[in-house]
Amino acid sequence: MTHVLVTGGAGYIGSHACKALAARGFVPVTFDNLSTGWAQAVKFGPLVQGDLTDRAALDAAFREYAPVAVMHFAAASLVGESMSNPGKYWRNNVMGSLNLIEAAAAAQCQEFVFSSTCAVYGEQDGVVLTEASHKAPINAYGSSKRAVEEILRDFGVSHGLRSVIFRYFNVAGADPEGVLGEYHRPETHLIPVMLEAIDGQRLNW
Repeated sequence: MTHVLVTGGAGYIGSHACKALAARGFVPVTFDNLSTGWAQAVKFGPLVQGDLTDRAALDAAFREYAPVAVMHFAAASLVGESMSNPGKYWRNNVMGSLNLIEAAAAAQCQEFVFSSTCAVYGEQDGVVLTEASHKAPINAYGSSKRAVEEILRDFGVSHGLRSVIFRYFNVAGADPEGVLGEYHRPETHLIPVMLEAIDGQRLNW
């Protein structure tokens, strides 16, 4: 069996990634602390309940499953909260990601997919953004994601780590087969909030 370690695999994007991996013959190993994810969303491979700040737990997962790649979706992701509690975002998103990257390098797992964010660009209205556009985050969430991108760059130079970075804009939708959906409590994503408002579920927002 060919394993892929999926951090945050019990969450929205991560669980859909796990489904896609399973459809292509991989066994996704979800590593998740279940702080915002759901155990019932882990349907396509084993669940390792652990935290990114626990290096020993990460090393154990790499030893047990010997993944050929990492897909990293685990992060604190609320912009407003990142402004009032930046320490949480630097600790979880940056320190946790560094633990993960170092564990992958130590295990000689050289393929890495990182779930970043459009928040690394900051406010740049009226321009077409590309991968090469200037990055100027205006909150701790965006800054923490930019920092991880830079860590990946450095580990590419020092350890030959090969990485792909996704910068999302308002992810929404559900699995066309109805196996997985989008479920956040509280709901914070723009498109679901807009649809709830249209449906009369939100009177003040």
